[in-house]
Amino acid sequence: MCRFLAYAGAPVFLEDFIASPCHSLIHQSLHAEEAKTGTNGDGFGVGWYGERAEPGQYREIRPAWSDENLLSIARLVRSHLFFAHVRAATGTATTRANCHPFVHGRHLFMHNGQIGGYALIRRRLESLIPDGLYGARVGTTDSEALFLLALARITEGAAPGDALAGALGDAFALMQEAGVREPLRCAAALADGETIHAVRWSSDPKPPTLYLCDRGDAVVIASEPVDAARDCWQALPCNTLVSVRAGTVSMTPFAVGLQQAA
Repeated sequence: MCRFLAYAGAPVFLEDFIASPCHSLIHQSLHAEEAKTGTNGDGFGVGWYGERAEPGQYREIRPAWSDENLLSIARLVRSHLFFAHVRAATGTATTRANCHPFVHGRHLFMHNGQIGGYALIRRRLESLIPDGLYGARVGTTDSEALFLLALARITEGAAPGDALAGALGDAFALMQEAGVREPLRCAAALADGETIHAVRWSSDPKPPTLYLCDRGDAVVIASEPVDAARDCWQALPCNTLVSVRAGTVSMTPFAVGLQQAA
């Protein structure tokens, strides 16, 4: 399982969460405490919003703990909203195109989890991506496919939470049709430069971990707490959508219904 972090609030340097804390994301790339494996060394990525609508992005296939460029970028880049992700691959190649977060236009997306039986349904799942977005698919992961399926719905006017539920519903319907017994597990975050939407959901009782820490001037959503201030970190309930905008946090139930696969 991968580990990730999403931040929204008063502008800070990326290193304040990626590198400096006792259980920073770089530390989690070697010593994750709440994942199947403690090592997440199959690449990493950061995405951040600055003065333009579209986010910046840096991704690499080297482990986060061994990339000096990441430390340099994190020390100098300051942002009010950013994503960071360390990857533990689940069946797809370790390439830069497969590293999170993914960017399209003004949107950022990252994911922890997996689509059970992905190899069995990948071709049909990809066929559901509209032609106008399929050209943006440069990797092979289930995560990127979910991102583009959600974006397609957002483009058609769906709310982000509904778009994420619809994308997961597409995948779950194909899994059931293919007789897949493995679960569909998802912790994911989607941002547009102003709002973060994050979900924790699973088709079984074992969703990926996801925590929220509201610091007053900032909100952090992460796979694991990054510092020793454990009283701040609230584990999100399973089947929950959390939205963060302008310092306001809202939580609503998140349900995935079966979509009609084409």
